[in-house]
Amino acid sequence: MSRLLSPSVLMATSNSTYPSGTPATPSRPLGVAILAVLIGLYGFLVILLGALLLVGSSLGIVGGGLPHSFGVTGTLAGAIVLIIGLIILGLAVGLWHLRMWALVLTLLFLAFEMVSYGLAGDFVSIGFILAAVLFVYLLAVSRHF
Repeated sequence: MSRLLSPSVLMATSNSTYPSGTPATPSRPLGVAILAVLIGLYGFLVILLGALLLVGSSLGIVGGGLPHSFGVTGTLAGAIVLIIGLIILGLAVGLWHLRMWALVLTLLFLAFEMVSYGLAGDFVSIGFILAAVLFVYLLAVSRHF
């Protein structure tokens, strides 16, 4: 028992690797965890919307009396929205697991958002400010990825 509490054993377990030699998992910043959960919820809602649009337009519920081409277009739009939702959900899972590709894709999306707001002249909008704050925050915690 005294061997387990000796300073050499305590020191060996306090560094960044476990005694077996496997690296310790990086700590997940709280902001990244919150962002991953919110993006995951958004992705789930987009998947739900895409599935409803896909099923509704293929059954003719959405088009109610419109020509058949609108049902085909709605089915295609539903499939596209469903795929986008799956991509968003995958991005949230990647952020949760601190994957570098998820960080890069999120930063690219935020940069695209800031550019689109900037081209529209909305530099003082809530969307632009939120995208800029998230961009700077993710750059600040990028060492965790």
